[in-house]
Amino acid sequence: MTENSFGSWARILSNLVERYGNKRAFAIAYAFTLFVAVILSCMFYYVALGVVEIVDISALFFLTAVIAPALIMMSVAAMREVHSSKAYLESATQQEKMLNQTLKDNINRLNSEIDERKIALHAKHRAIDELRKEIAERKKTQQELAQQGMLLRSIVDSSPDLFYYRDENGVFAGCNKMFELVMGKSSEELIGKSVEQIYSEQYLPKVLETDSQVSETQQPLTLDVEYPVEGEPRWFEMRKLPFINDKGEYIGLLAFGRDITSRKEAEQALETAYKDKGKFIATLSHELRTPLNGIVGLTRMMLDTDLTAQQKSWCNTVFSSAETLGNIFNDIIDLDKIDREQLDIATDSINVSDFINDVVNFAGLIADQKGLEFTINRSGILDVYALLDPTRLRQVLWNLINNAVKFTHKGNVTLECRRENRDDGPWLTISVIDTGMGISEDQLERIFEMYYKAPDASGSNAIGSGIGLAVTKALVQAMKGTIAVTSQEGKGSRFDVEIPLQLCNAPKEQSYAGRSLYILLVEDVPLNAEIATNLLEQRGHEVIWAETGEDALSFVETEDDLDLILLDMQLPDINGDVVARQIREDSHFDHLPIVALTANVRSAEQELEGINVQGALAKPINTTKLDKMLAELFGIEAQKNKQSIDIREALSQPEYSDLDIETICDFVESMGAAAFQRSCDLFTKLSPKYCQELREAVAQNDIEEYSAVAHKVKGAAGSVGLQLAQLQAKKMELESEGKEDETLLNWVSELEAKIEEGQEALHPLIAKLAEDQ
Repeated sequence: MTENSFGSWARILSNLVERYGNKRAFAIAYAFTLFVAVILSCMFYYVALGVVEIVDISALFFLTAVIAPALIMMSVAAMREVHSSKAYLESATQQEKMLNQTLKDNINRLNSEIDERKIALHAKHRAIDELRKEIAERKKTQQELAQQGMLLRSIVDSSPDLFYYRDENGVFAGCNKMFELVMGKSSEELIGKSVEQIYSEQYLPKVLETDSQVSETQQPLTLDVEYPVEGEPRWFEMRKLPFINDKGEYIGLLAFGRDITSRKEAEQALETAYKDKGKFIATLSHELRTPLNGIVGLTRMMLDTDLTAQQKSWCNTVFSSAETLGNIFNDIIDLDKIDREQLDIATDSINVSDFINDVVNFAGLIADQKGLEFTINRSGILDVYALLDPTRLRQVLWNLINNAVKFTHKGNVTLECRRENRDDGPWLTISVIDTGMGISEDQLERIFEMYYKAPDASGSNAIGSGIGLAVTKALVQAMKGTIAVTSQEGKGSRFDVEIPLQLCNAPKEQSYAGRSLYILLVEDVPLNAEIATNLLEQRGHEVIWAETGEDALSFVETEDDLDLILLDMQLPDINGDVVARQIREDSHFDHLPIVALTANVRSAEQELEGINVQGALAKPINTTKLDKMLAELFGIEAQKNKQSIDIREALSQPEYSDLDIETICDFVESMGAAAFQRSCDLFTKLSPKYCQELREAVAQNDIEEYSAVAHKVKGAAGSVGLQLAQLQAKKMELESEGKEDETLLNWVSELEAKIEEGQEALHPLIAKLAEDQ
């Protein structure tokens, strides 16, 4: 700005001063001034006057020389001042700029701080708002928690189950009203107290033991506890649980308890009812079997006498009915065992083929009584020994075959026995097939239900108790097997039983050649005593009979040579378990064997628990089990083996060469001579009828009927050992097709002759067998 005001001369002068300093700039400016003055004066005079006078120029030069220093000095001083002012102004301007910049920076910083403070203020307001909301939510949550706590406390206090919590030191930290009621103390009296301060010495050890178990195992524990409440004993189902923190550390114990007094009382009442029911069934079985044994025994005696054909038929019916009734008793007893889940399976080493032969003999007998054809089909190797319960399996097949015969009015009943080798071992499959009335599709699912009886074609329920098939299924399942049924209404039914076979070695036979045994038989029913006595005396043993428990104890005291006591469990004065206990109280009789006689073996074993007895036999006495029991106790070989040898030796005589020795031996050994006699009598009765049917078939030119009747004769003749008649009937069955009527009739005559010849050989043999037995 200064430079612009003074023009170019000032700038030049200022530059000189700045460049050369004051003196040198003064000299240069002075000389330049003089030079300019001379030049300007010359030009002026030359222009104005046209002549340049040296005097005029000198005068002007002198005037300039005098005046110029002052002017130059003043100009230099002015320039110096101007320069100083300029520097000052520039400095001031620079300072002002810096001050303005600083002021701007301060203002910007202040604005930023103001903005930040505004943001912080807004954030503060938001934080305050959020804090207020959080406080409000916390208050609301605390109120809800308080309400929930009150609700939970109300629920816990109103719960009929007791609850308490103890810390890791066993100190009570909380409980509900029910626990207060049970303990008879308020929560103030319980909380803060240890277990030792709360429980009496009677309950303290058990409490400490269970607490320790929970803390050590860190597993829940459930137990039933009896504890007095208001002076009355109460039962509680206690469940103790470990209280674990996030680190897996045990920090206390939670316990819940439910009053189960009514349940315990119900269980006790139910147990009492079960025991009473068992006693009732045992008593009922005992009382019913007594007259039943009389019926069976007397019927057998009558069948051994001379009777007319009709009388023998009646006796056979009575005998079969009594046997069926005995099986119903077995079903009733098993029904009680099933109800109590006490159904026992007593396996024994038996020959499967022999067992099937026993069943075949029975099945053929009852089928013939109704005029039905019975067929047996076998496949696989069955002549093996296996661990089976012959009594239970026989009962299963008895029920199935009886039902098949009962519901089949004409046609045949077939028994199929197969041994199958599966991945899990050998299995025995037995099928009972009939051509009877069948079962409708909608009844099949319920056929094994308890007390269910499928209606017949007329809509009325079938005859029977409705428990046979239910018990049969339970028995099969107890033997780890399965049973299934298929049927077509009007065509027949098929029941398939599958039992796993556990193969074993043949049982080892024991022998004893010493003296006969001196046996005390304790039995209050004379008929049962007579039967048992006969069985034992037939085996060469001496028997004394005691009718009451007191008589038995007297005999034990007075008879020094007793070898065995057969003790009935139900006596008129004192029960068998009491008698056994009193005998064992005297150490002198510690080695005297005692075997219980009972209709319910399991019940007897429970009653005799803790008493030294050597076993139990079911009544009526099974001769096989009796022989086995005596063999186990005294090493006596069953007399049945000797009888078997005698029978086979008798049948090996030449006069019996036309008979089937093996079949007769199996029959007599399993069913007895009397049963074999009845089968022979039945065949004698039926054979003329069969021969007449054969002749009628020839007259009607019905070869199919001829073969079917021959098939019946073949099976019937084979069942009683008439080997020649069986072979003749087989020939008639297989070769009748295309033969002349005369040939067929001749075969019938030959059959009659061979039947008569065989029966002539059988009659003296039967008499001899009956005499031997």
